[in-house]
Amino acid sequence: MTQGERRTPARRTVLGAAGATVLGASTALAAGTARADEQQAAGPARTPGRGYRSLPVPTVIGHRGAAGYRPEHTLGSYRHALDLGAHVVEQDLVPTRDGHLVCRHENDITGTTDVADHPEFASRKTTKTVDGTALTGWFTEDFTLAELKTLRAKERIPGTRQENTLYDGRWTVPTFEEVLRWAEEEGRRRGREIWLHVETKHPNYFRSLGLGLEEPLAKLLRRYGRHRANSPVFLQSFEPSSIQRLAKLVDAPGVVLLSGASSRPWDFVEAGDPRTVADLVTPEGLAWIASYARGIGPTLDLVIPKDANGRLGTPTTLVRDAHAEGLILHPYTHRNENAFLPADFRKGTDPTAYGDAFGALKRYLETGIDGIFSDNPDTALLAAADLAARD
Repeated sequence: MTQGERRTPARRTVLGAAGATVLGASTALAAGTARADEQQAAGPARTPGRGYRSLPVPTVIGHRGAAGYRPEHTLGSYRHALDLGAHVVEQDLVPTRDGHLVCRHENDITGTTDVADHPEFASRKTTKTVDGTALTGWFTEDFTLAELKTLRAKERIPGTRQENTLYDGRWTVPTFEEVLRWAEEEGRRRGREIWLHVETKHPNYFRSLGLGLEEPLAKLLRRYGRHRANSPVFLQSFEPSSIQRLAKLVDAPGVVLLSGASSRPWDFVEAGDPRTVADLVTPEGLAWIASYARGIGPTLDLVIPKDANGRLGTPTTLVRDAHAEGLILHPYTHRNENAFLPADFRKGTDPTAYGDAFGALKRYLETGIDGIFSDNPDTALLAAADLAARD
């Protein structure tokens, strides 16, 4: 089946989801509640899954949950992403000193928790070099899980998202196992499988500390029945070797994340591999990725580059070339604020104000990408519905 053939019914699915989310669908909710009650009575959810090809296209992935509205990587952010209609919810994983996997965008928790307000941890502040970058702050690998659980999560960019600070201190840092249990509970309550998009952060760095991520991740996936090829989970990393390692441990689909064209994955740097991201997005590079992964997560600039003025230019051939290798594309990251939009879709001069997010999303979605990471999943879902209505 060609990509075009696959997209049409999927977009109709998106339109239905958008309608249910924005307009409300009491009948669907009632049916979902009945199914959830039946599943609750049946015990823990271990759904066999229908595989990633069953997801609506374009797939809307709640980036770190619903980071545009709640402090990122909290159960509140994840739940809100589902409430807004996101098809998939993202988690980034880093380890604690005692080997537990927790959900933080970075191991540096200075800006995402209240750790600086805890005098008992003042001596833990330190400077480390992570993937070649010197950072000063507090790091998850210096805390046990019990210690980390005494902290509270907060908004990472309060200057841009002041409204999110309302929720500072409401939630703790979740473990990935807590998220897996949460996903089971939400699946029973909502009457559907809950998809997760799970990233291993700085895997080579942590392996060098004796805190490898892939083995404990695979163990948890097996424990919760999410290790199969058709399980409702994606596994992603900016380091291809992490996806290769996971592919030997579980059958869940892997996604290689790709940053700027001139950059090199950190595991390539450490291994002396001279290839850059520009090499990986060639047909040859994509064929290599397809030998062990099922998709790529490129920065949006690899799909549509910006010109010298920050305006969107002409799309590259990446979508076509990746699809030719059977790879799906989940680019990152859409956000509504002017500061994060291409220059030609900004409104006014306030960087924190919303710009023409729908206009920018239209350009990106028209390229044929299979999904998009979004801090504002409701906006992305409506943009996908707009696209479906025009088909």
